[in-house]
Amino acid sequence: MDEAAGDHYFTAQPASPAERREITVWLAEREVTVETAGGVFSSFRLDQGTRALLASVPAPPPSGDLLDLGCGWGPIALTLALRSPHARVWAVDVNERALDLVRRNAERLGLDNITAVTPDEVPDDVMLAAIWSNPPIRVGKEALHAMLLHWLPRLVPGMSAHLVVQRNLGADSLQAWLADQLGAAATVTRSASVKGFRVLRVEASSA
Repeated sequence: MDEAAGDHYFTAQPASPAERREITVWLAEREVTVETAGGVFSSFRLDQGTRALLASVPAPPPSGDLLDLGCGWGPIALTLALRSPHARVWAVDVNERALDLVRRNAERLGLDNITAVTPDEVPDDVMLAAIWSNPPIRVGKEALHAMLLHWLPRLVPGMSAHLVVQRNLGADSLQAWLADQLGAAATVTRSASVKGFRVLRVEASSA
């Protein structure tokens, strides 16, 4: 939530003033300047959870369809696009202001391989070579679970999702729940633990 505005970052059309600003962050081993705004998640800085995720994930696949689920202003999507210029990166969010920021930031960085859209705009036949996500835990357990069970089964067999979740916001219980729900379709492990955050790895079964 943007503390000054009172909008949730998962609000589709934030009512708060955009209050656009530029910030300088470190993405894909380089310093970049990006645009953020009020009414989106962590508009003043690169948040700790995303920082933990980006510091611990392996290199993304060089091609295929890659997903940043709950993209905000785009740090994960931009990193995927910078590291995998021949891949198609889907930046997905319900927040229209966030999607506009991702498009602006992609243009600012000269990236033409990012498609910033709402969840319903991703074609049903798109299968994913990777999912990187700092998921919106605060949408509530029911909505979060539905979201994850919609996207995780779209992983290409043998490919992986990486999710960062704060330990005190239920990372360990989410890991157990995912393992139970996905069963033989995927292997769920903790791939890293960084400053109170867990990075969960979900690998789709090859069989």
